[in-house]
Amino acid sequence: MPAIAASSLSIESLETQFGLRETDDRQFFWEWQTDLPDLDEWEQQALDRLKKSFLNALKYPSLTENSVRMVMVHPLLFVGNFYQSPLETKPEPSISIRLEDEENTVIEGRIDVLVLKSQLWLMVIEAKRAEISIEAGIAQLLTYMLANPNRDRPTFGMLTNGSSFLFAKVSQLPIPQSALSDVFVLRRRQNELYDVLKILKRLVQLVQNSN
Repeated sequence: MPAIAASSLSIESLETQFGLRETDDRQFFWEWQTDLPDLDEWEQQALDRLKKSFLNALKYPSLTENSVRMVMVHPLLFVGNFYQSPLETKPEPSISIRLEDEENTVIEGRIDVLVLKSQLWLMVIEAKRAEISIEAGIAQLLTYMLANPNRDRPTFGMLTNGSSFLFAKVSQLPIPQSALSDVFVLRRRQNELYDVLKILKRLVQLVQNSN
């Protein structure tokens, strides 16, 4: 069976292979905009320190994907209590998707961070090197989200290069559809990590409450 790396796929190939379509219906992905939780003073102070730490790390060359995870992603999840029960945060789990084509092609990859509760996928997180445009990782993130075995539930994801953050939603029933959030940028006067953490916490709340 031929294997394809998830990182090599394009959005066009996802449209062809999976029938995935991006919707412009604002109600499809309302979850990142409404009823967001408040952050307490400790969370805000921690995010302010995290922003300063990452901007300092950008002063030095070769901020790799692993560095982005270490300096930005994992501290962000720590502040958001993603390492507390009943959540399970798994680093780099493997995924495999078999296509229904003549060659039985398999798509393979490793998700940077997968957040679960009782084996239910809550959040897919993909990180990229700091110098890579966030646009370059959208197809890979959507591919991983399509690998969710719980096809009857929507899948939420976050893509970041440490400086920019983008959220995504994929629903596979009745037809595969996706939508993206606005991009949140670290180099703005207002600390947009506040918005990022609020959205992360809200999306997990929604999926947990739907059990």
